[in-house]
Amino acid sequence: MNVAAQIKEHAAKLEHHASVDPELCRIVLQELERVQASRFFKNSQRSRQFLEYIVTRKLAGHGEDLKERTIGTELFQRPANYATGDDPVVRVQAGEVRRRLEQFYQAEAEQPVVRIELAVGSYAPQFHLRSSEAVEEPEPARPEQQGIVAAVSTPQRKMLVGSVVLLCVLIALAALVYGVRARSIAQQATITEEFWAPALASQQPVLICLAKPVVYRPTLELYQKYSSKHPGTFTTEVERSNQVLPLDPQTPVVWSEMAPYPDYGAAAGDVEAAVSMSALLGKLNKPTQVRIGEHYTFEDLRNSPSAVIGAFNNKWTMQITSGLHFSFVEDNGAYSIREIAPGGRSWVPKTGKGQTEQDYAIVARLLDSNTGQFTIVAAGILGNGTQAAGEFVSRPALLEKALRAFPAGWQNKNLEFVLQTDITDTVAGPPSVVAYYSW
Repeated sequence: MNVAAQIKEHAAKLEHHASVDPELCRIVLQELERVQASRFFKNSQRSRQFLEYIVTRKLAGHGEDLKERTIGTELFQRPANYATGDDPVVRVQAGEVRRRLEQFYQAEAEQPVVRIELAVGSYAPQFHLRSSEAVEEPEPARPEQQGIVAAVSTPQRKMLVGSVVLLCVLIALAALVYGVRARSIAQQATITEEFWAPALASQQPVLICLAKPVVYRPTLELYQKYSSKHPGTFTTEVERSNQVLPLDPQTPVVWSEMAPYPDYGAAAGDVEAAVSMSALLGKLNKPTQVRIGEHYTFEDLRNSPSAVIGAFNNKWTMQITSGLHFSFVEDNGAYSIREIAPGGRSWVPKTGKGQTEQDYAIVARLLDSNTGQFTIVAAGILGNGTQAAGEFVSRPALLEKALRAFPAGWQNKNLEFVLQTDITDTVAGPPSVVAYYSW
């Protein structure tokens, strides 16, 4: 018996063996059938299978077993020891089903009896019943109230009723205005929290990951060779670390006089972006861990939400953003951001008088990255762009302005922005959004 047939048979038995209320089970299975027959699912057999599998498992009381490896082995016939990091079939399909469910319910004219949802970061579906408004019978007037009403004449009673109605209307209007203002203030205060919500919901700290490219430095012997001809220069480590070795451009240097220094190399723009994000997450009471260079691996990225900083100097950025709508491209030594689409646009840093005047960056908010964890990418073509990207994801005013362009429900989508920053005296200005994409 194939997988689809097994699921069908399992669903048919649920009304008798489900761990939830039989009536709820019946309603959910009816909704499942309705969703699968919709235009959003009927042409995707894999999405129908995935949704049916997780719904029936949840109804049978096995929601806690809905883990990536379990689904991969039972539904997609992967070996029990398969590498989930190399084969993201479950994560990809969950993201696809989540997107189709959202599209289905957005197209619904009326609220269904039960709504099936798949929360970000979970493989166990949730069932939300339509709420009903209970109408309360008014309490009968107490004897003393009846006496008061009876003692009031008809004209007075009408005037009293009119005054009470007017007062109620005024109170209702005041409550409405206050409620609208309160919701507006709350929305402004939480827009950044919504952007970072998947990371805030995780029990793991956010890894803030910087690159550390290979850096070479003159050896002590080369400094001493120079010092022998210029007595009193470069005699201390402080001088060697803080002053440029002013060799004549024609001075021959052999490779043995240069050595890699593993403790050097974090780019200034990357550090500034990391500081901005760490400060923001600290205000949101979210623990962070800063990792630099080889102090983090792909396995670390798979176990924690992360903010990956820097572009061409960070191999993980290049791997994570490869294939996205906007990607970093290196072509014959020229660096750019390119839109991977027919007739796609491209962005290249602008220079003038020997200095960079304009840089571009990508900010990506990925719910289903190839790490399997929530991931933020903040990376510029050059260091100034990375600094601007870090500012963008750390300042509520910038995020709020950018997210106004997105339709409702952006919280459950992957987002990607292309940013532009103008540079004055080597300092990046406020970033502005020049392109965006969501899926």
